[in-house]
Amino acid sequence: MSGKQTSSATGGGIVTVGDVVIDHPTKADGAAFWRIARDSQKLDLNSSYAYLMWCQDFANSSVVARCDGDPVGFVMGYRKPDAPDAAVVWQVAVDASQRGKGLAGRMLDAMYASLLNEGVRYLETTITPDNEASIALFSSFATRWDAELDRSELFAVSDFPDEHEREDLFRIGPLVTPPEAVRAVVTNVHEQT
Repeated sequence: MSGKQTSSATGGGIVTVGDVVIDHPTKADGAAFWRIARDSQKLDLNSSYAYLMWCQDFANSSVVARCDGDPVGFVMGYRKPDAPDAAVVWQVAVDASQRGKGLAGRMLDAMYASLLNEGVRYLETTITPDNEASIALFSSFATRWDAELDRSELFAVSDFPDEHEREDLFRIGPLVTPPEAVRAVVTNVHEQT
C-alpha cells in the first residue's frame, strides 16, 4: 500500500492508493454503503437508515474508499465501550468494479493505522465458518501486522431467533506497529481531519 496522505473533497482523506482515496465517511455516504452492501449479495443487509446513522455516528472508526469521488467500498467499525483498546469491524464491502484488487485489505490497514493513534490495539470481528473470503482477509491482516489471531465461537446457531449460521469471534492483536507499507498513514493522520 504505497500511498500518500491527501485531503479529499469531504475533508481529511487518510490515504490515496492509485486512483482510490480512503477516507472517513460522512452522512452523505450512507446511501452508497447500503447499495454496496445490497449488491454484494453476501452481507446481512441492514436498513438504509442504519447505514446513514453509522456514517453519522461512527465515522471516525469507519472508512470509505472513493474512486473519482464515488464510494466503491467501505469498512464499518466501532469502538467497544467496555474495551476501548478494541475496535470491532461490523461490515466490509467492495463494489464489484473494484473486487480482486486488494482494496478490502488496504481499507482495513488504513482504518487501523488511524485507530492506532487513538489507543486501539485489537481488531475484533465475527465471521461465519463458511465465509472463506472473510477468513482469508482477516488472516492476511493478522499476518501483515505480525499480530496473533485468536478464534472462538461467539454466537451459536441456537442464539439466533432466525436461521443463521454460527458466528466465530476473530480477535487480532496486539496491534503495535503497522506494516511498513502503511506506516505513512499513521503519521499525522489526525492533523488532517
